[in-house]
Amino acid sequence: MHWEVTKQVEMRAVVDLYNAVGWVGYTHKPLNLLNGIANSSYVVLCWEEKKLVGLARVVSDDYSIMYLQDVLVHPSFHRKGIGRELLKKCLERYEHVRQKVLLTDDRPEQIAFYESLGFVNTKNLTKTVLNSFVKISGAKLS
Repeated sequence: MHWEVTKQVEMRAVVDLYNAVGWVGYTHKPLNLLNGIANSSYVVLCWEEKKLVGLARVVSDDYSIMYLQDVLVHPSFHRKGIGRELLKKCLERYEHVRQKVLLTDDRPEQIAFYESLGFVNTKNLTKTVLNSFVKISGAKLS
């Protein structure tokens, strides 16, 4: 496996990876997906030979906040440390930034993964209560 930090990636490789993890909401407009990647602050890729098997991307002001937009690992490469390494590379790059934020679904393995890396689920906060608000075009949220 090799790692690459770049915002330029071939459309077919990206669409295949997003489809493999079931994130088809992104792939019905592949040019928008590529533009989102190109306009991200930081993108790290993981390749197995010529196959894109992992991707993480960040949107940030590089001072007060970094928003972890995507962390994807091809299902046939799960449990090999790729997701952890992708996230580690993003967190190292933005170590100096105060707020590190992400949104994820409610699957137990997702929660456990991010908590193992020091993230705290806002629904469990009691001392400092935080709310997360989202508005996602085309998604039924309630």
